[in-house]
Amino acid sequence: MRRIASALLSLSALVAAAALAAPTATAAPQPVPSGWEAVDGAELARIVEESGTGRAPFAAGGGASATAAAEADLVAMESVRNGKFVTTEVNYAAPNTGVLRARSDAYGGSWEGFSLEWDDITQTYSLKSLANDRYVAVEKNYTGSAQNILRARSTTVGGWERFNLYYHETLGRWAFQSTLNGMFVAMENNYTGSLQYALRARSADISGSWEEFNLYGL
Repeated sequence: MRRIASALLSLSALVAAAALAAPTATAAPQPVPSGWEAVDGAELARIVEESGTGRAPFAAGGGASATAAAEADLVAMESVRNGKFVTTEVNYAAPNTGVLRARSDAYGGSWEGFSLEWDDITQTYSLKSLANDRYVAVEKNYTGSAQNILRARSTTVGGWERFNLYYHETLGRWAFQSTLNGMFVAMENNYTGSLQYALRARSADISGSWEEFNLYGL
């Protein structure tokens, strides 16, 4: 795998993706955090062109799955907070089927893989899980600790499935912001039980490693 920011990622597949459904109403945009820049398709091309190369770890026995899935538009996400790769929990029971959790030590296959798709019309990104072929939605209507949880459960892309992507050139790190509620995605390191390390769009700012991710091209 090639690390984005210190890795190469082909832009062609990202800019080719189009919106599958009209977006719903979105939250008012938040100010860009200091040191971070919003990344559109053209800016992503510049960052990729200026980046070096590197490799992310594969799980033992994961090479075959990774090779089979290798395409330029595919990425893996690693939480800076706990150093774990984000996984789609396809075997979780409803209503948390497909929840995203940063819990894998290495990329081992489709469970840790996502398609990062840029849409020219809405100027936003969407994430599609390779584990279940579903788009990641922000569960705004969930209540309690699961409110705004990220879950791969949608067959089309609307306002619930759209994100802004931010990049910090000095840190070489990335952040996602839900356009549905205007909040940045955080990894819930202090949760316990089945939702420990879950991804949730709940931060008003990028305050530190909780909201920061490394991205790797597959």
